[in-house]
Amino acid sequence: MSSIQPIYLYHMNDLHSNLEQWPAAVSYMKERSRFHEKKDETALFFDLGDHADRVHPVTEATRGKGNVALLNQAGIQYASIGNNEGITLSKKELEALYEEADFKVLLANLFDESGHLPSWAEPYEIVETKEGVRIGLIGMTVPFYPFYRELGWDVRDPYDILPGLIAEVKHQSDAVVLLSHLGYPQDEEIARTYSDIDVILGAHTHHLLKTSILLNDTLIAQCGKSGYYAGQVKLEFDKDTNQLVNKEGAAVDISKEEPDNDTNHLLQQLKNDAEETMHSAVAFMEEPLPVSWTNASPFADKLAQGLREWCRAEISMVNSGLLLESLQAGTVRRADLHRLCPHPINPCVLPVPGAVLKETILAAFTEKMIHLPVKGLGFRGEMMGRMAFSGLDLIWEERETGEYIKTVLIHGEPLDPKQTYQLATADMFTFGPLFPGLAQCGPKTYYMPEMMRDVLAAALKQRDG
Repeated sequence: MSSIQPIYLYHMNDLHSNLEQWPAAVSYMKERSRFHEKKDETALFFDLGDHADRVHPVTEATRGKGNVALLNQAGIQYASIGNNEGITLSKKELEALYEEADFKVLLANLFDESGHLPSWAEPYEIVETKEGVRIGLIGMTVPFYPFYRELGWDVRDPYDILPGLIAEVKHQSDAVVLLSHLGYPQDEEIARTYSDIDVILGAHTHHLLKTSILLNDTLIAQCGKSGYYAGQVKLEFDKDTNQLVNKEGAAVDISKEEPDNDTNHLLQQLKNDAEETMHSAVAFMEEPLPVSWTNASPFADKLAQGLREWCRAEISMVNSGLLLESLQAGTVRRADLHRLCPHPINPCVLPVPGAVLKETILAAFTEKMIHLPVKGLGFRGEMMGRMAFSGLDLIWEERETGEYIKTVLIHGEPLDPKQTYQLATADMFTFGPLFPGLAQCGPKTYYMPEMMRDVLAAALKQRDG
């Protein structure tokens, strides 16, 4: 008789409300649950965050509670949160998000301003399986400090918390598992730094590890994004000593699984409820507002004007690619604004020296930047698009090689390279890769939890009024 006792961990990450794929994922997890139940084996089921993404009408209308209902129905037992749950909802909405969760939420590095964890969170859990094996689970999320701070949360550096927490959990466990929404590079760093973590179930950076990576005797597993793969980790323990003797993992393609009927039914209910919620009117438009991603357009100009006024800034700059379609005449509903501007992107105001502003504008009008297919940073569109401005005008000059920006005017006066201007823009431009000059400016003021479609709603109401 074998002296080896297997324990299985199944994990999902970064669904990003790709809810049409979720019924197939649930079908796979339910089949795996039945399989191990027949064999009298322990299998644990995890979600590692960014399940909810307000790009989907169900998530938008329910503020993530529809996602929690879907996780409940799937049989998920343990979860941590991602930045989409953490910083795209108001503090009040996040506090209420997991009120009806049937699973345990593990999160060790998020506190309220009084120093308490959210009411639904525990820093860790010791799971004792029917075989007598003790598995310690720790949850961590990526610390986007300025965003959490604006929302009234105190998010802390995982490296400040992990040493003491690992020691506490290790003392009570036969194996330690970190539920990490920190990203693959951080998972690697943690594996190198802390020898007492046996497995890291990872998320956030959307790495697809078809075979889990063993680094410094820590197994790192991550299964991409959007629910097309599920992770499976097998832990083998010595029955006599409960010592972990082997660990291995893989990402399994579940994209072609037959969808689960019960999940399909629940999803349709949620969609119907969301459609009713999102039907409420925002404004009435006498005329359409067309948008172009490559030329100046009224809809992009309206968003830029609305952003400057909403933030009470000197000038504003926003890319037309944020608007996925033109706005038609007639009643504008919440569903319309969500469809046209689905991004979890917040307004931001920052001081920008004139020299940096001009450099940024010149970079923005290159063909490469206009047509850039932006990935991540909250952007859910197809391409960057042409910049629109308010409080700022460009004087163009025709040359043999094409049009050239001759002069930048700020409220009618030539831009002063030495003067600092208060610029309202999209938060994604302050993170680094797109416009490094803006990323280096500060201090930055992020407006949370309002998104660009909230700014747009305010601008259209004003126009309607």
